[in-house]
Order: sequence, then C-alpha cells, then structure tokens
Amino acid sequence: MNIQQLLSLTRQAVDDYKMISDGDHIAVGVSGGKDSLTLLSVLNSLRRFYPAHFDITAITADLGFNNVDFGRIADFCSHLGIEYHIEKTEISEIVFNIRKEKNPCSLCSKLRKGAFNNAALKYGCNKTAFGHHKDDVISTMMMSLIYEGRFSSFSPVTVLERTGLTLIRPMIYINEADIKGFCNKNNIPVLKNPCPADGETRRQYVKEVMSELNHDNHGVKERLFNAVLTGIDSYKTKNDF
Repeated sequence: MNIQQLLSLTRQAVDDYKMISDGDHIAVGVSGGKDSLTLLSVLNSLRRFYPAHFDITAITADLGFNNVDFGRIADFCSHLGIEYHIEKTEISEIVFNIRKEKNPCSLCSKLRKGAFNNAALKYGCNKTAFGHHKDDVISTMMMSLIYEGRFSSFSPVTVLERTGLTLIRPMIYINEADIKGFCNKNNIPVLKNPCPADGETRRQYVKEVMSELNHDNHGVKERLFNAVLTGIDSYKTKNDF
C-alpha cells in the first residue's frame, strides 16, 4: 500500500470521528515500531493539505532498556521536519526487576502512557495520537471477550479528563499487513522491540487465534471489525464527539 492509499483511509477516519481541529498540536507516540512510524509519516503528509491546520511533535517514552539506540528515529524525524523528544524513564526496571511482573504489559502500558502524556503537556500539545490499526481494534475486543467477559474495544477518540488531553487513533481503518508493506517498501527505520516479553503476550496469542479464524472462515475479520464499529458509532451518536 502506498502513502496515498494510507492517507485516504487515515483522512476517512479523521473526518468520520472529527479527530483534528484547526490549531491542534498533536503529540505522536513513537515507540520506534512500524505502527508509530507509519502514523508519523501519514500525519506529516496529511497536514500539508488538510483544511484544519495542525502541528506535530514526536515523543518517545524511553523505557530504559540499555540496548536501544533511537538515533535512526531522530534522523527520520529530522528528515520529515518534525520536532522529536525522548523522555527517559525507568519503566523497565520497575516492571521487570522491582515488581517482577509475570504479566508485565498492563503495568508497562499504564506507566508508559503516563510518561508520554506528561511529556505531551510539557511540550504544549492538546492532543495525542497512537498508531493503533484495524487489527488492534479487533484483538482488543477479543481480549476483552476472552479475559474480561465483555464486548468492548478502544474508542477512536478518547478525552482524558485528568490531563485535558484528547487521544486520537487515526489508523483504525488500516490493516496491519498494509502497514508492514508500507514500511518495507519505503525502508522505514523500524526498531526491534527490546521487551523480553515480546511475542509471548496475551495480545500476540489473540492475534494468532484471529489469524487462524480468518483463514478458516473467510471474512470473519471484517465482520468482527464492523461489529466493533457498530458499537463505536452508537456511542458516537449518544455523545456527539
């Protein structure tokens, strides 16, 4: 998938859920993975012609793994003309050495989001953006069903009342496979995930289950996604965001 196709789907989501307003300053969460770097590329292209003017700042919450070099990400942001900040944290030490979490993702995510949101406020942003895609929408819903016994997923737009920030997810209409293709085709400098739990999480398990389900039942992925959107759109109608 090329940048024009990604832009089309991103703009559709942005317009459908009124994600961006004139004068917004958006902090893009950049982990160094394929999703966040694709989001950065797409939003950077979108702002060149989108009718509402907005600014972008890229922020990385450095979890404290010693074997990660963000130099290539800094160079990538410089090439795009985007301001880039790295926020140092001790999250890896807390999660793996102090707390010794058996299921580290929940605590890590909470701490990482906190550090990122604080940085977004520090740099004058009023909105934040994460690179969640269509497959993330479905896997989050499936995780909720399997582990919590309820049907839910994240919203395209979430107002964070404690901070006053608004979180947006502009890539919810894009397939993960198309993001991979875009990164490979354009030599995006994707970093390897340094987390020792990478590939062994509940989310990875659910993604593998979904892949098998979709293989055996053609179209089930789209049907599940549409089911989630029905719930989201019902919420949007009630809350008019």
